[in-house]
Amino acid sequence: MSSWLAKYQALTPKTKALIGFGVMGYAALGLYLSDSAEEKFGMKATEEDKEKLKALIPKVHTIEKGASPLAKDR
Repeated sequence: MSSWLAKYQALTPKTKALIGFGVMGYAALGLYLSDSAEEKFGMKATEEDKEKLKALIPKVHTIEKGASPLAKDR
C-alpha cells in the first residue's frame, strides 16, 4: 500500500516540519498578495456588488416560545 499518507508518515519529523512551514508560507504569501492582484486585474468589488451579496445572506428571525410561526396577528 503505497499511498501518499504512508509516504508522508515515513518522512522524518524535520522534513514534515519543513513541508508544513512551506505550505503555511505559501498560504500567507497568497493572502498578502491577493488584494494587490485583485486591484491589478480589475476585480475589486464595487458597492453594488457588496449590496447584492448582502441581499443574499440569509436572515435569522426569532420566534417567541409558544407563539405560532403562522400567526396572522403580526
